Amino acid sequence: MAMKTFEITKTLPKEERYALIDHIPRSSRSMCANIVEGYRKQLFAKHFIAKLSDTDMENSETQVWLDFALACKYIRKEECSDLLNASEEVGRLFGYMIQNPNKFKNT
Repeated sequence: MAMKTFEITKTLPKEERYALIDHIPRSSRSMCANIVEGYRKQLFAKHFIAKLSDTDMENSETQVWLDFALACKYIRKEECSDLLNASEEVGRLFGYMIQNPNKFKNT
């Protein structure tokens, strides 16, 4: 999902350099980094959950930026819909992990 969102930013107008082009990849890539950080803290359930919560917030932020890109007609509705559907699925996975942190302990 992060790579697909990054690819879309390549097509955005240059005047969006400091807004959408900057924020969309940042929030989607941050999700990946937060997952790795959370996994490293998996022995401490509260830390693990906190990083997953951060990840879920970045996922929500990515959705907002995609909505803006669609509203500005920078991306096609189908592209946006596909990415938002993927984002919703990722969000459900984060929710499951947050609710069941012990299932993800590396023993």
